[in-house]
Parts: sequence; C-alpha cells; structure tokens
Amino acid sequence: MAKRKEENFSSPKNAKRPRQEELEDFDKDGDEDECKGTSTLTAAEVGIIESIHLKNFMCHSMLGPFKFGSNVNFVVGNNGSGKSAVLTALIVGLGGRAVATNRGSSLKGFVKDGQNSADISITLRNRGDDAFKASVYGNSILIQQHISIDGSRSYKLKSATGSVVSTKKEELIAILDHFNIQVDNPVSVLTQEMSKQFLQSKNEGDKYKFFMKATQLEQMKEDYSYIMETKERTKEQIHQGEERLTELKRQCVEKEERFQSIAGLSTMKTNLESLKHEMAWAVVNEIEKQLNAIRDNIKIGEDRAARLDRKMEEQQVRLNEAEQKYKDIQDKLEKISEETNARAPECMALKADVVAKKRAYNEAEVLYNRSLNEYKALKKDDEQLCKRIEELKKSTDQSLEPERLERQKKISWLKERVKALRNQENSVNQEIEQFQQAIEKDKEEYGKIKREESDVKHALSYNQRQLKELKDSKTDRLKRFGPNVPALLEAIDDAYRQGLFTYKPVGPLGACIHLRDPELALAIESCLKGLLQAYCCHNHADERVLQALMKRFYLPGTSRPQIIVSEFRNEIYDVRHRAAYHPEFPTVLTALEIDNAVVANSLIDMRGIETVLLIKNNSVARAVMQSQKPPKNCREAFTAEGDQVFAGRYYSSENTRPKFLSRDVDSEISDLENEVENKMAQILNLQQHLSDLEKDIKRNEELLKRCQLHYKELEMKIRKSNSEIRELENIEEHQSVDIATLHNPSHFIELLIIFIPMLEIFLKQSFILALFKQDELNLADSEVDNQKRGKRHYEEKQKEHLDTLNKKKRELDMKEKELEEKMSQARQICPERIEVEKSASILDKEINRLRQKIQAEHASHGDREEIMRQYQEARETYLDLDNKVRTLKKFIKLLGEIMDHRFKTYQQFRRALSGGERSFSTVCFILSLWSIAESPFRCLDEFDVYMDMVNRRIAMDLILKMADSQRFRQFILLTPQSMSSLPSSKLIRILRMSDPERGQTTLPFRPVTQEEEDDQS
Repeated sequence: MAKRKEENFSSPKNAKRPRQEELEDFDKDGDEDECKGTSTLTAAEVGIIESIHLKNFMCHSMLGPFKFGSNVNFVVGNNGSGKSAVLTALIVGLGGRAVATNRGSSLKGFVKDGQNSADISITLRNRGDDAFKASVYGNSILIQQHISIDGSRSYKLKSATGSVVSTKKEELIAILDHFNIQVDNPVSVLTQEMSKQFLQSKNEGDKYKFFMKATQLEQMKEDYSYIMETKERTKEQIHQGEERLTELKRQCVEKEERFQSIAGLSTMKTNLESLKHEMAWAVVNEIEKQLNAIRDNIKIGEDRAARLDRKMEEQQVRLNEAEQKYKDIQDKLEKISEETNARAPECMALKADVVAKKRAYNEAEVLYNRSLNEYKALKKDDEQLCKRIEELKKSTDQSLEPERLERQKKISWLKERVKALRNQENSVNQEIEQFQQAIEKDKEEYGKIKREESDVKHALSYNQRQLKELKDSKTDRLKRFGPNVPALLEAIDDAYRQGLFTYKPVGPLGACIHLRDPELALAIESCLKGLLQAYCCHNHADERVLQALMKRFYLPGTSRPQIIVSEFRNEIYDVRHRAAYHPEFPTVLTALEIDNAVVANSLIDMRGIETVLLIKNNSVARAVMQSQKPPKNCREAFTAEGDQVFAGRYYSSENTRPKFLSRDVDSEISDLENEVENKMAQILNLQQHLSDLEKDIKRNEELLKRCQLHYKELEMKIRKSNSEIRELENIEEHQSVDIATLHNPSHFIELLIIFIPMLEIFLKQSFILALFKQDELNLADSEVDNQKRGKRHYEEKQKEHLDTLNKKKRELDMKEKELEEKMSQARQICPERIEVEKSASILDKEINRLRQKIQAEHASHGDREEIMRQYQEARETYLDLDNKVRTLKKFIKLLGEIMDHRFKTYQQFRRALSGGERSFSTVCFILSLWSIAESPFRCLDEFDVYMDMVNRRIAMDLILKMADSQRFRQFILLTPQSMSSLPSSKLIRILRMSDPERGQTTLPFRPVTQEEEDDQS
C-alpha cells in the first residue's frame, strides 16, 4: 500500500500505527513464528472475502455477486469473461490505485462506456475474537465504492445489517490494517500482467525487487524512513513544546502569584467586614462615652446648681442680716438724736443749778483757798476757753437747726438720686445683655449664612463645570466622560497602530453601553459609578502602556480613570446560573445593550451587574428587598432616584440627575442653566442677607459700647453720691451753747467749775456715740450694698449655669436618640455586640486604607473568579503540555529502541536472503513467499499461462497442499483452464464466468502520470 499522509504528530496516538506483528516481534525477540505476529486467527473468521458485486465496471454492466469459499476458490472462464475485472475490482474496491491493477491509468477508465459511474461492493468476514468493531459492524463488513465519470470516488462502510457506519477512507485503512490486507502487495494479489512479467523475467534484480515487495521489506524500508522523519519532526515538536513549557511555566507562576495575591484579597475583604463590624460598635461606644460625659457634666452641673442655690440662700440671709443691722444702727442713731434733744431741759436745769450755786458762793468761799490752787491750774484752761467762747459767740449768730435740716434734706436727695441711678444702672445692664445676645445671635446667623453661601457656591461651580461638559458633549459625546478623553482615545489609536498594544484597550466603558429604559439612567450611574470612566486592557503590558499615555493628559495628583486588566474574550460570560431574577424588574445586565463582550464581562467581574435589580419606585424597592426575602441571587437594588437598597439597610443617593448616560442633552442643559441661575440668585440673596447682618452687628456693637460707657458713668455717679452721703453724715453737729451767762468772768468762773466738766463729758459722750453710730451705719450700708452685689452675682451665675445645664440636657436627649439610631444600624451590620478597643477614627482610617488596597488589588489583578479560572487553565495547560512532552519523549525513546532493533533485524534479513533469491523458481518462490505473508487472502491471476500439463499439475498440487496446510487463509486463483481434473473437496469452490458478450471491446487505457495517481489515491 502507499505510504499514508500524516495528520498530526503532537501525540503518539496520532502517529502512524506500527504493524502489530512488528511490536510482537520486538517484544518476543523474534523467537516465535511470525504467523503469531497478528492476532490468533481461527479458520476463515476474519478478513476473507465473502462476496464481490460489480456494476458498470470496465466492460461489464453487471457481474456477480460472487460468493467465495473460506479456503480455495478457482475463478475460471474464457478470456474477456471478466476474471481480471473481478481481481481489478478487488484491488480498486479496497482502496488500491488504478496503476496497481495494470489495467488502467485512472479510475474514470473503469467506468463502462456510456455510463456516468461504476459501483463496487465487497463483503469482508468479521467474526471471532479478532473482529474489527464487532459491536458496530457485526459479522461482516460491506465496503461500497462509487466511481464517478470524472475519476473521483467515495466510500460507504456498512454493517452486517446494512446501516452506514462511515464514509471516510481513514476508516477503510484502519480495517485493512487490522486485517493486514495489502492489495498492492504482489504476494497478496498477483495480477495477470505482473504474473506474466515475473514468470517471463530472467533478471535477478527484478526478482529481488519482487521479493522485497512481496516480503514487505520494501514497505518496511519506506516505513523506517517515514518513521525516522516522523521521529525528527516529533523531536522538533518536543523542542518547541519545551520552549512553550518554559513560557507556560512562567505564566503559571505569574497566575499562581496573582491567585495567591487574590487569596490575600479575600482575607482583606474578610478583615474589611470585621473592621466594619468593629466600626459600627465603635461609633456606638463613642456616643455612649459622650453620653456618659454629658451625664457626668449634667450631674456636676446639678450639684453646682444646688450649691448656687445654697449660696443664694446664704447670701439672702446675709443680705437680710445686713439690712436688719443697718436698720438697727439707723434706729440707734435716731435714738441718740432723740436723747440729745431730750437733754436740752437738763441744760436748763443746770443753768438753774448755777443760780443756786451763786447763793452757795459765800459758803464756797471757805473752799476758795483750796480751790485757788485748782484755779491756777485751770487758769490756763481759762485762756483756751476764752478762745472757745469767742468761737461760740461767733457761732451763736448762726442757726444750727436749719443747717442740720438742710444737711438731712441733702442726704435724702442724694439717696433718692442713688436709687434712681441704681435703677438706670439695672436698665442699662439689661440693655447691654440684650445687645450682646443680639450680636451673638447675628454672628451665629452670619456664620450659618456664610456656610450656606459656600455650599451654594460649591454647587454652582460643580453645575457650571457640568454645564460646560454637557455643552461640549453636544459636539463630542466622549467629552461627557472628561475633557481629555477624545485626545486620550486618539493617542490610544496611534499607539495601537504602532503595535504598542496586544489588543486595543476598550473604554471608557460608559461610552460602550446603551440604556433600554432612559428612566433608569441615574440608577445605573449610581450602581456603576467610576466604572463608567474605566478602561479595559488585555494584559499588564497593555496596562503599563495605557498608564504612560494617561500621564500625558492627567496632571499628577489628579484622579485618573480606573484600568481593568482582564483577558479579552469574544463571548459574554454565561451567568444564567448565578444571575438574579424577578418577573417585573430587570437587572443592570438586562437593562443595558452591550455590544462588546469585553465590556460586559468587565462589568460582571467588577460590579456583578447580573445580581443587581433595578426598581423604579422607592417603596416598592423597600418592599421587595426588606419586607420579604430578596429574590434569588440578588445582592442589592437601585431605584430610579439612585438610592441603594440592601436587605437590611437603605442609602440615599447624593446625585439628583445622571451625568454620563442621559440621552436628552438639551433638556439637561436647560435644567442646569435654570439651576445655575437659581444658584446665582440664591447667592445674591445670601450676600444681601450677610450685608444686612454685618450692618446690624456693627450697629449693635456701637450701641453696646455706648451702653457700657453709660454704665460706667452711672457707677461713678453712684460712688460719688455715696461718698457725699457719708461726708454729710459724718459732719459733727455742734450744739448751740448759751454763752450769755459767760459775759461775767467771775460768774463764768463760778459756773465753769461745775458746768465745764459736766458739759465736756456730755458733749464727748454724745459726739463719740453719734460718730461711732454714723460710722457703723456707713459700714452697714456698705455691707448691704456688698450683699446685694453678691446676690446679683450669684443670680447671674445661676441663670448662666441653668442655661448651660438645660443645653446639656437637650444635647443629652439628642445623643440618646443618636445612640438608638447607631445601635440599630450596628445591629443590622453585626447583630451581636463586640468589644472594640480602637477608636472610630482609627478604624475609619484602617477601613479607608484597606478599601484603597482592595481597589488597587482589584485594579491590578481583576476579578477573583476570573483569576482562579485563569490560574486553573494555565496550570492545566502546563500540566497537559508537560504530560504530552513526557509522553512524546517516552514514545521517541521507545520508537528509537524499536527502530534500532528493526533496523538490525532488517539488515540481518537482507544479508540472510541476499544471495538466495536468485535460486527461486517461479511457483516455488511464490509459495515460499505465501508461507511468510500474513494477508488473510491470496489472489493469483493466470499463474499457469506458460506451463505445460505436467508443470501445471505439479504447481497445482503444490498450491493445494499449501492451501490445505493454511486453512485459515483464503486462496483465489484465476485461470482460463476448466479445472475439471481437480479433486472433489469441501474446501475447493469453482466459480465459472459466463462467456463474454458479443461486440465487447477493449478498454480505452492510457499511461497515467504521477499527479493523476496521487489525485486518484
């Protein structure tokens, strides 16, 4: 048979299958009989020809069907009866080439003249343990070949039941290899032309070639060369596979590192959830601490308020005591004044007593001498008293009573004035407090309005930028995703044309998606957020190139679009098994029209859009997600207003309109322009309000300063009036003295002896007592004032403290409500309370850092499932290729050992027979070749054409003897002889051909070229 073309040599199972007898010979070192090289064959069970049927083949419209026996079959008939046609059909029908028949140069020459096609049907026996696919074909295999007039042919391989099993030539080759049928081997099928050529040839070289072909040594040589070529190609494939293995190992290590990193990412996500739980209860702890501090402050404040109440009571007691003391002193002072007035009659009585003393003068003359000495001592006092008398004389001209009354009147007036000034002082103090409160209130309002103005300005700036982007997007929609996006995309196109990218990056993702329902624009934007501005890269090398391009358009410190690294695929993931479903509401994936599979897969990987529902109504969204069990596979939902709804919590959206996905740009521009105008008008109103507040604050501050100056002036007037009152009260009231009696010195002297001591004692007592009482009264008045000021001080302190205490209580109520809300939120996040040692601020920083790290890991590595899949694929690919390379190496090693042994055997076989082929006779040579051939049948055409009767008989006996010794082989012998002399036997079947039809002509044969031969095969 011709050498078959290889299809794929990536694995040994696809290489050409060595003949089984070769492997058997190698395993048994050639010690056993070669007939055991194939499977053990029972008598005529597999591979023999059961029948042949021809239609429109060569010169015959219909031949057969011919039923052949299992051992010896003679096909006899006259020349032209179709004997050779049967043999030719056998060769062609079993896949042989036209030139191998020596009957034609092309297959189309076998189609009968005037017909469009020819058909050949051959039935092979398929029984026993060595049957070929016995469960498929059954006890026989029907091979049908259809030959068209253009020289093409087709096959149908049918089972014993007539059903078509295959139409491929490869299946026919497998059957022939299994049965060891070789129709182009002259030992198996010796045609008439080859038989004549062999029998007539005397050239030893031709016989040697015939021997080489018959013994399959030529086929072995060709197979050896073919296998060696295949071995070299396999070695090259192994070399390429090893190089590929190195690259796959590097990729596998890289994927494994990413897989390990993504495993760390899972740990980070777990830690993030744990930190969120701690954060929830840390906030509760801090509020509880604040509550405890507020409660402690309130308790301290209440204690202080109680102390202030006690001090107020004590101050009131002291004030009452001071007032009572003042009243008592004032009463005593009035009593002293009354006593002074009451002693005036006593003075008169003294005067009368002086008169009486005149009469006693004479009686006292005796005492004169004794008193003289006293008189001398008093002489000096006399001089002083004279001066005093002069002064008294002068003071007698004035009236003491009107002066005292005037002084008391002035004191009363001054007291009334002080009282009025006190009232004015209180009034001014109240005005000062009112102005201070007004100023404080205006400043608080000013700060509030100022903050509101700042917020409005910030919103105005944002709206103006958004308005500019919208106006720019009317001419270029890509500018909605950033002013630098068109230039960046042009740079990406240029870099792709220069071959810098493996695959052109895709983005921004928001420009690659379209809404099915425009009302869901804000909901989808709230879900996707920054992913709308993100880009996708096939690998990390492309990502680095894109990062370098972005640096040209985004300044350092400014935020850049996210880059997602994921292998590009042409098909969207099949997410039907994990997608959320609700009969009324779509998911984000189904609400979008996405033409690019890379975009859809990236959004599935990064955001899980197949698990997010879109529900327009807020209350319906709460009912679906919170009032009942959420739909299967649904993690969250978004409303038309952009609110995010989970099973246990609800987050309101900060945005009021979509930024990237809105279709009605003109309407958006109009709304934004109106909003900008409203914001500007609002800013003007706020600025006017601020100006008015500044004026009010300035005016109130000026009035406050005036009141404070007035208050100081009143205090000075009050102090001055009190000083005048004390001075007037301290003035000594001189008593009027009747000095008329003192004109007479002698009488004065007489009276002076008695009156002066008494008068001095009285005056001294009265003056000292009055002076003391007046000072005591002034001190009591001062004490009263001090106690009143102390009382006012404590009253103000108490009022201020009560205000602070009430403010703390209100703050306590607000904190308690906040605590309830935070505890409710914390229970939703983490039902059981956990002990937290870190503060909320520290936890918040840790959460932000961990989120940034997770986002960075996501951005650099991609989705966890995708990375796991890539790692598994890379590992499986590496292991599969490694296994194939190992298998190929083993195969090459085994093949080398087999071929070395085969080559040695081939060399030995050649050396053993190279000198003996010249001695073979014709039939004995063929018979000897038959003894070593393994084909299940032998065909011989007109073997006795040049023999005489004696040689023919000897040859026939040898053939029959050979057939009798090999009953498990089939022999088909074609001869024009009648074969009537053959012995009767069940093993011999004679098939007689009908005489040829009249007018039958020869076939239009012509030589065939190599190209035509290859085409027909």
